[in-house]
Amino acid sequence: MSSTSEPIRLEDRVRDIQDFPQPGVLFKDITPMLQDGPSFHAAMERLAAHYAGAGVEAVVGVESRGFIFGAPLAYLLNCGFVPVRKFGKLPAETINVEYALEYGTNIVEIHKDAIKPGQRVLIVDDLLATGGTVSAAVELIEKLGGHIAGIAFLVELSYLKGREHLQDHDVFALIKY
Repeated sequence: MSSTSEPIRLEDRVRDIQDFPQPGVLFKDITPMLQDGPSFHAAMERLAAHYAGAGVEAVVGVESRGFIFGAPLAYLLNCGFVPVRKFGKLPAETINVEYALEYGTNIVEIHKDAIKPGQRVLIVDDLLATGGTVSAAVELIEKLGGHIAGIAFLVELSYLKGREHLQDHDVFALIKY
């Protein structure tokens, strides 16, 4: 049965929240998309379609919203899911990377046995802003010998130029602002 309905415009399911989490920031809120089953499904299907046939062997989700997209994407790509978490949250032996924030630093980590040398890895997060967190995830995967097959985002804030920090990698975003 064919459908005559228009494709879902995912950008219509992202709302702007002024002055969150602090004055002067325009926050891109994806929760309306997550709350709408057809929109969430469309987002996952579009991400999976982009990486079908890319030989992805593991999907890495960056804490915490990367988990929302990473786990179902791993399922659709028929591969495993690996979390990159904030320091102190993983139970087994880990490696970690410290990275710069606007004010201070943060640390993310991954289980030492999560990625096998040469394994093709897709990194997923909800939003690309300055690229700091995802660059740290890239560093972790490369320390373990993994190959970055791609880096996927639901939303990219192009004006923050985060893509410039990821120039050596295939970066894909469903929605660009």
